[in-house]
Amino acid sequence: MKNTNKHTDKLKKPYRSSHGSRQGYTVRGRVWVEKDGELFLGWGRIQLLENIEKFGSISAAAKAMNLAYRNAWLWVEAMNRLSPEPLVEKATGGAGGGYARLTEAAHRAIRYYRELHDRLQTFIEENRYPEDM
Repeated sequence: MKNTNKHTDKLKKPYRSSHGSRQGYTVRGRVWVEKDGELFLGWGRIQLLENIEKFGSISAAAKAMNLAYRNAWLWVEAMNRLSPEPLVEKATGGAGGGYARLTEAAHRAIRYYRELHDRLQTFIEENRYPEDM
């Protein structure tokens, strides 16, 4: 006989984490910053900013993340637009080549995001799911 329970008919495969196999319950969380409902900062955008700092180029930063250049460029444009002051200064290539560099506002944004992320991780560690529930 077929199960006609609406709730069990719509069950999906459980989410498989890429964090490896762990026994028991694990509490996880993510943090991101929005402005007027639009993504401003998240883990990927922070990695992109850090890679721009490291490589001096949006293209090289994107390549290091296996991210399409167009997506990286769109992320930079969105962050610059949503920020009170630009996070990335850029110049297109030419005889001397182009560049991208972070502003002081970007360094402040990275520190702020990292602090938020660390505080969330501390909160998660302090509030583990009790095994006896």
